[in-house]
This record gives sequence, structure tokens and C-alpha cells, in this order.
Amino acid sequence: MDRDLSTPFRDFVELFERLEIPYVLIGGLAVSVHGIPRPTHDLDFTISLERSKIGQLFQETVDLGYSVSAEFDEGWVDYVGGMPLIRIRKWLRGKSIDIDIFLAESRFQSSMISRRLRVEVDDVDAWIATPEDLILLKLIAARPRDIGDIMDIFLAQGKLDDAYLQHWAKELDVLPVLTSVMKDMQF
Repeated sequence: MDRDLSTPFRDFVELFERLEIPYVLIGGLAVSVHGIPRPTHDLDFTISLERSKIGQLFQETVDLGYSVSAEFDEGWVDYVGGMPLIRIRKWLRGKSIDIDIFLAESRFQSSMISRRLRVEVDDVDAWIATPEDLILLKLIAARPRDIGDIMDIFLAQGKLDDAYLQHWAKELDVLPVLTSVMKDMQF
């Protein structure tokens, strides 16, 4: 793990667990656990938290030395891939580290949290997304790097829960992308 991410990763895992917020690590760091490690410069989580409690989460993170932009602090929520997102930032050695936190407000995200795995990451026991759920998230984004991550996960993991992947890929309207990637990999 990038040394700049180590402390924020530990801080947020400890914070979510102390506040009893169900969470799951997603994004590049989770891909490095299930696939082939690659550089990443931010942290991505999905959490189950009512919007009315976001202000408390922001205050807790500010108390830890993180910052929240005025827009988010005033209640704005971004959307990426149709999923609500809030962002917290840490300034370290003149650069920012983003902590992107998706709010679990869909059936898929709830399923992802219910299927999460407890894994040691950088000497921290943390909840991370299953390989299947990471693949589905990467299919939603579908950038070239995401397609590469999907292929890396398939190569590293071998057999996955195909029925689960097919079900949610259809529900999330990304089945054609999954089919294309699997065809390219000759699965």
C-alpha cells in the first residue's frame, strides 16, 4: 500500500468500526487484494449510513485532521455511476488524498455489504468487497483501467460466482460489458 494511504486507511477503518457504521473497502486497494496490485492514490469505501448522520461523520473526520469541502458540508451529494458519493480529503506533503465514500442506498450496495469479507490489509483487519462485487463496480465505471482491473481479478481468482455476476450485471444494466470482457478472456 502507498505509504500515504496507510494512515487514512487505518483511520477510516477504526472510525467506521467505532461508530458501528457497516462499511466495505472498494476501489484500487480492494482490487490489489483480489487481483494484481497496482498503484492507487485514493481510498474508496461504501457505507450504510442514513443521510441525516453524515454531518456527524464529517465532524468525526474533521476531528481526526481531515477536511470536508463546503459543498459536501452543506449537504451536497455527488453521484458516480448512479451511486451517491461524499468525499473527505487529507492534505499530506502538499498533495491531497481523497477518501471517496459511497452511500449504500441501492439493493446492489446492500448486497455488497452483506457479502463483504474480513481480510487483513496492511496489518489491519478490514471489511472488503468480494471479487464479484468489485467486478460489478468496475463494470459500472467501465473505464479502460476498470476493464484491466476486471481481467486481473478474473486471472487472480479463477472461478467466481457466475450466477451472482450474471444476476447483478443484468440488474445493473452492464451485462453486455461483462459478456464482452468474459469473451475477450475466453471464459
